[in-house]
Amino acid sequence: MKRVTIFAALVAMTAGAVAADPLEGVWQTEPDEGAYAHVMIEPCGANFCGKIARTFKDGAEYQSPNLGKALVIDMTPEGDGNYRGQVWRPSNDKIYLGKIALSGDRMKLSGCVAGGLICSKQTWARIQ
Repeated sequence: MKRVTIFAALVAMTAGAVAADPLEGVWQTEPDEGAYAHVMIEPCGANFCGKIARTFKDGAEYQSPNLGKALVIDMTPEGDGNYRGQVWRPSNDKIYLGKIALSGDRMKLSGCVAGGLICSKQTWARIQ
């Protein structure tokens, strides 16, 4: 009985590790107007959302009023490391149509307006 319980626990832990999406984790944004953030991306329903976990400016951590706010909103997996949803840009307080293209520990994130005609892009690096 003891062996069965240990085996079941190992299977459950392995299944949880396998089920994690490669987008999940902590990502560092590129600087935007001198500030950057660490964003925690995790499941939100069937999609993924990312909240600002830490903020930095001029090379030092600071307490931004944006801490805890969603930067990545309802990103839906589309396969092959691609996601589609929305992104919020704190510097102008606007929400854009968003896309993520994930490649290992780097993601290319874009936010677009006018049906995708005008876009801004960043490359984020995985921290954890």
